[in-house]
Amino acid sequence: MKKENKKIKEKKTIDASGRTLGRVASEVAMSLMGKTSPSFERNKYSGFPVKVVNASKLSITAKKLESIYHTRYSGIPGGLRILKGTETAEKKGLKELIRLATEQMLPANKLRRTMMKHLTITD
Repeated sequence: MKKENKKIKEKKTIDASGRTLGRVASEVAMSLMGKTSPSFERNKYSGFPVKVVNASKLSITAKKLESIYHTRYSGIPGGLRILKGTETAEKKGLKELIRLATEQMLPANKLRRTMMKHLTITD
């Protein structure tokens, strides 16, 4: 039996300083899906690991933070929580906002969890 050589994929680094939330999240999502590579396959993970640096230097206004909403559901009836972007930024930081925005831009299928595992965000 032959051993298959797994290709070691290079990690793409994205600098978030001075950039807006949506632009960073869309670039990250495209790289995680693998749409930037010529060997893109929709039914397989063909992306590569992405590292976002300088997440705390993200350019986002207070008005935009007020307009962003995220939901969190506990699983029990009446357990739906609607959180503003300001609450999320205060409690978990801008790293969490980038993670949530990127997750919403990925396709909602079985590959989403695999793609999100390859995302690392640092301040």
